[in-house]
Amino acid sequence: MGASASGLDLVCDDDFAFSPLLSEKNDQTLPRDEDDQALPKSNAKYVEQRNKKRRKKLRPIRIRPKCRRFSGKNKRRPPLATASNRPLVSSSTSIETGESSQSFCEICAETKVSDDMFKIEKCSHSFCTDCIRKHVVCKIQDNIVTVPCPGLDCKSVLELDSCRSMIPNEVLARWDELLCESLILVAQKFYCPFKDCSALLVNDTDGMIRESECPICRRLFCAQCSVPWHSGIGCEEFQRLNEDERGREDLMVRELARDRNWMRCPCCKFYVEKNEGCLHMTCRCKFQFCYACGSKWSDTHGGCQRQ
Repeated sequence: MGASASGLDLVCDDDFAFSPLLSEKNDQTLPRDEDDQALPKSNAKYVEQRNKKRRKKLRPIRIRPKCRRFSGKNKRRPPLATASNRPLVSSSTSIETGESSQSFCEICAETKVSDDMFKIEKCSHSFCTDCIRKHVVCKIQDNIVTVPCPGLDCKSVLELDSCRSMIPNEVLARWDELLCESLILVAQKFYCPFKDCSALLVNDTDGMIRESECPICRRLFCAQCSVPWHSGIGCEEFQRLNEDERGREDLMVRELARDRNWMRCPCCKFYVEKNEGCLHMTCRCKFQFCYACGSKWSDTHGGCQRQ
């Protein structure tokens, strides 16, 4: 029996039927009242029929599945379920999931929460806010107005408005100043030379400006040389001076020497004053020169035409 059953296919059909749930009491038992007293036979038939109607309920009863046998010789097997009558799940179906709760920062090489990541609008790069903040601050401190994306070989730039929430206020103010300065032509802008001011000024005239007053600190300076005003000396002469001779005290001494007709030794650059005598001067460095023209003294120099 077992051998013959192994070659058969069993197809089961699940059927459902409903049957009334009757009273569990014997039909011949007389109904009783609330005090468990048997009712008279005259009323028993009526009460029994009424109770039967009340106790009738319907419930599903699962009937044992029916089985049909099919032999492999003369009878055809039923067709398998296909996509037309049974849904199949495709292997290429992808389940959409949300973004990962963590992301990797390529600058600090750390895994950060997605809320701590900053995505650059003009490209697909994203870095953590700490690294972007340090990157922007470094560029603004170097007076770089166009802050590039830190991504490798990326040409995108960071916008001020997108970084406003994570950049310190003083850096934002400086970045805004650099943006304003970039809109002014290079030939039209200059700065106050005093370090405690450094105000941005604009030349709105067509001519050349030399002596100028800063509207912020109210101090005079030379716009051509970008130094405090060098009174009594022209710009060309000032440019010929050494760096250690351009100080305020040096310029004051130079102006005093001009007023008193002092002469500088061509060798040691010390000022020499002639009280009396001829033009032949001998400096303390033993160098001899003409007090009138400043050239080296010689036996043929004689009378100087500049006297």
